[in-house]
Amino acid sequence: MTLRASAAAAVLAATALLGLAPQAVAAPVPQPEAATAEHRAAAGRAATAPDTLATLSRFFAREGKVSLTAAQPRIEGEAVPVNHLSPDFVAGRPGASVARLEFLASQAVSSDGQQAALWTARTENGWQVVNIATGDDEFRYARLGAAKLPGGTVFREPQIDAWYVAGGGRVLPLDEDGVRAVGGGGTTLGAYRARVAEAYGDKLPGSAYAERGAAGGYAEAGADADAVPDAVSAAAAEGAQVPWTAGVAVPALGALAAAAVRRSRRAGARA
Repeated sequence: MTLRASAAAAVLAATALLGLAPQAVAAPVPQPEAATAEHRAAAGRAATAPDTLATLSRFFAREGKVSLTAAQPRIEGEAVPVNHLSPDFVAGRPGASVARLEFLASQAVSSDGQQAALWTARTENGWQVVNIATGDDEFRYARLGAAKLPGGTVFREPQIDAWYVAGGGRVLPLDEDGVRAVGGGGTTLGAYRARVAEAYGDKLPGSAYAERGAAGGYAEAGADADAVPDAVSAAAAEGAQVPWTAGVAVPALGALAAAAVRRSRRAGARA
């Protein structure tokens, strides 16, 4: 089984190469609770901006798979919401949803078939692309979740890189990491909250864990040490896991200086 790229291997190119410096310095603002038509349209405009497409050409050409002029990147479809496990849910706050919106993702495709996800988030300078990641995870799992549980909420538990769809009081796995966490048939929402509360309840923002400088992260017992999230600091030690933040997407990507990252496909992830 291949694993998500480690922190040291993930960083492919610095801001100077990819031209994402403005996004890196833009301070984050709270993300909206829902991906409205207005938000999707704004994310789409950021993804199709000439500067973004020029950056995508360099991204797709970075390993010589296609020439800079031949890359001809295009954006396919509408931006999709990407939700992560909510710390409020882990903390057991009344009425908290299992997931919260972290960013919108737009699917980029090059002329030779390479795919990438443009992570777009709202900053003090408006909606901007804050990261580029290879592959199609965000879009593939959105489709899988819609097929498995129509109307459900597709979300990722980034600490173990697991994808799920939740609805009707159930949490169903969408990949092998999710199956390992909740079983092939899924689990109840209450049982899932009990599991994540046990795993992460003492590591939330404001906890002694966070205050003593252990914000490099944590993982469930037995989790793959190299299965790190996409957005990690270039200086982070290999095997670091994502910490809870006030909005995972933008602050973490700011620490990365908006460098592009590569993630490897997990065997069996399409099951």
